[in-house]
Amino acid sequence: MNEGRVEAIYLAAAHGETPLEVAVAVAYPGKGLEGDRNFDDPDSCDITLIEAESFDRLQAEHQLELPPAEARRQVLVRGVDLAPFIGHRFQVGEVECEGEERCEPCNHLAKLVGTQVVLKGLLHTGLRANIVKGGRIRTGDSVRALSADRHTA
Repeated sequence: MNEGRVEAIYLAAAHGETPLEVAVAVAYPGKGLEGDRNFDDPDSCDITLIEAESFDRLQAEHQLELPPAEARRQVLVRGVDLAPFIGHRFQVGEVECEGEERCEPCNHLAKLVGTQVVLKGLLHTGLRANIVKGGRIRTGDSVRALSADRHTA
C-alpha cells in the first residue's frame, strides 16, 4: 500500500518569500491553497508535494542540509512514493487530488543554496497536482492512493 503522512505544510504569501510552516491549509479546487502566493493563479498548479526522504538522502549522500521549506513545495510527505500518483487520484487529509507531473527542482533553488548538487538530490521527488475536491490538510494527515473505481462514474 502506498500510504504516508503529511510531515509539514509550507505557504508563502508572496513570490520570493521563504515559505512559512503552518499546521493547517485550506485547499480549493482549481485555486490551490488559501494564503499561498500561487492561490488562484491560472498559470500555477493547485498544489505541490515533495518526499521528506529526499532531504534525508541529500544530507547523507551530499552533506547538504536543506530545510524543506527552501525547496518551495507546499506539502512535505513521508512514507509515500509520489511517482505512482501521476495521472491518478489520491487523498491528502480531506483533499482529493489528481497527480499531474513531477515538480522538479529548479536553477533558482540551486542559486539560493549555492550548489547544483541540490538539483540531483531532489530530482524526481516532487509532484504537481490538481485539487479535485477541497477541504483541509493538517500536519499528520494521511496521504494515500484512491481506488480507481472511486472516480469513474
